[in-house]
Parts: sequence; C-alpha cells; structure tokens
Amino acid sequence: MKFRSIILLLGSMLFVAVVLAQDSSDDLPSAPSAVKQERSQPKPPPPTPPPASAEPQTAPPVDSPAAKPEPAKSDTSPKAKADEASNPADDVATTITKTVNEVNVVFTVTDKHGRYVRNLAKGDFSVLDDGRPADQIRSFHNETDLPLQVGLLVDASNSVRDRFKFEQESAIEFLNQTVRPRYDKAFIVGFDVTPEVTQDFTDNTEALSRGVRALRPGGGTAMYDALYFASRDKLLKEQQNGPVRRAIILLSDGEDNMSHVTREEAIEMAQRAEVIIYTISTNITGGRRSGDKILERIADATGGRAFFPFQLNDVANAFVEIQDELRSQYALSYKPSDLRTDGRFHTIEILAQNHKGLRVRSRRGYYAPTP
Repeated sequence: MKFRSIILLLGSMLFVAVVLAQDSSDDLPSAPSAVKQERSQPKPPPPTPPPASAEPQTAPPVDSPAAKPEPAKSDTSPKAKADEASNPADDVATTITKTVNEVNVVFTVTDKHGRYVRNLAKGDFSVLDDGRPADQIRSFHNETDLPLQVGLLVDASNSVRDRFKFEQESAIEFLNQTVRPRYDKAFIVGFDVTPEVTQDFTDNTEALSRGVRALRPGGGTAMYDALYFASRDKLLKEQQNGPVRRAIILLSDGEDNMSHVTREEAIEMAQRAEVIIYTISTNITGGRRSGDKILERIADATGGRAFFPFQLNDVANAFVEIQDELRSQYALSYKPSDLRTDGRFHTIEILAQNHKGLRVRSRRGYYAPTP
C-alpha cells in the first residue's frame, strides 16, 4: 500500500512538472514564422489620443511623404524595429488633433535697390490667402521680438572637399555673430549618405563651433533626406514658448544621389515646419549647374534666398548677408477668411500697402489642418 502511494505521488509530481514546462514556454521568443504571421495580422486601431493643449505657432498636421514607399516587408531585426520607430507616419497622430485657426508668416521687405526696409508697421500690410483678403491680422512683430531656431546643414560628401575647411570657418563666424545667449538656439547637421547631428540645439557658440569642426567630408549625398530630417525631427519638434523664426542654412552643391525622399517632399516638410531655407552653393566651376537650380528652387519655395559664391571670400559674404536678413524680418499671424480642415496647400501673398516699389518675400503657402 505504501509502495502504491509512492508511485501515485511520483506520478503527480511528473504531471505538475510537465504543466510548468508548458507554461514557461510562453516566455521564450517566438519562432520567426510565428512572428511573421503575427505581424501580418491587421493591427487594431490605435486609441484616440486626448486633445492636445493649444500651442502657439502650431504647424499643420503632417501627412508624411516618407510613408509612401513600397509595402513594408516583415523583418524582426533590431534595425528594422528602429526604422519602424522613426517612420514619419507614426508622427501623424501627435499633430492631427492640434487646432490651427491662424497662420504664421515670417517675411522680408526690400526696396527696388534690394535694401532691407525695417521701419514698417502692421497697418502697412495686407494678406491674401488663396487670393482672398484675410479676416484679420492678429499679431505683428519685428525680428528683435522673436527668438531664432536655426539649423546649419553642411554637405559633407566628397564633392565639397576642396573648400570644406574655409566653409567651416565661415559657418562658425556666422554662428558666433548670430546666436544670442539665452535667446536663440542652433544645431549642426553634417550629411553625406545619412544626416548626422554633431551638435544638438544649444545657445552655446563654443559648442556649436566644436560641432562644425567635427564634420568630416566623405561619401555620397542625401541632401533631401537631410532637409526632411532637420525640418521634421529637429525644428518641427523643438519646444517653443511663443512665436519663433525657424531657418535652415544649407551648404551644398545641390546634387543629390542617395535620398529616399524627393526634392518636393523635402520642400513640403519645410513648409509644414514653417522653415525658411537659405542655400549657399559650393559649386566652384564658375557657371550655373543643375544643382544650383535645385538650391534656388528650395530657397524660393520657403521664402529664403540662394547664394552662389564663386570665390572663397564670397562664402563669408553670403553668411553676412543671411545674418543681416535674419535681423531685418517681420512676422505676422492672420486668420484666413475661410480656413477649412481640408489638408490642402493654400497660397499666401503679403502686400505692402501704400508703398511703391517694395518687394515682400515669404514662403509661398501653408498646408491646412486635416479633419
């Protein structure tokens, strides 16, 4: 009888061990085939995010073009997971609930000789939105009222190696003269095949100088990717406590051979982030090349300027002119007469009233919020 009890006890222990072993198998990683099948199942819709608090100068929702390429293939590698985490489509949910009922525009006014006009007032301007007068100009500032957020993007591909050192020193001088401590902020990005942040947002000009000197030329050129990254992941996401001026200074020859996004997609992201782009060509052939036309298109679409220095000293002069312009700007916000949440691109035209021969330069338009 005792022997039979021992047998029953041993059998019970064996049964419990088998059950525990089966339960512990849930903690093991799934087989690749199981992961693949799980990833192929449709995901449940994400929970509706709570309404975001109102923020000044909020950019319209981003319907990112980088989410357009061919359907994603199942991949469970760490790199694939990192790529998914940075997918622009993931960012849409963070902006889609923000209410935008006014449009912010930074602009420059020059006379017929190209000289900056700095003494105009709110009543000197009118705004056309899609060709219709705006309901109201709600705020008006000159440049001294607005802090600056600027990104310096430097082409570090092999094609710009010849005068790279001089361009670095010119950029450092520009930052030293432009960034005001405890007021303005800047960051440095070098790009060849991929963009690399060598110095994040700071008002410390010594740190910015180190970031510029850390740049090393080499590799291909993904200029559009760098512009897209700087606009979306740096400037659009940077915290702000009020209206700011956002600008990118782009040093490149304008030739792109490695980007995943197109030129127009990069321009669209800059417009969504309300960024003015100034371009400085590194082309030293003495004649306009196809890359120069691209640089001109990017600057013109965002309300900036394109510079084409053909001597080393001209690079420093271009930085001086950009600095002068950044200190000679106006900013206003207005309410369109019929702001619709249609996600469309709407044109902007600012007119200088009662002043003949003045030219107003601003970004060409904005993207309305989506429903």
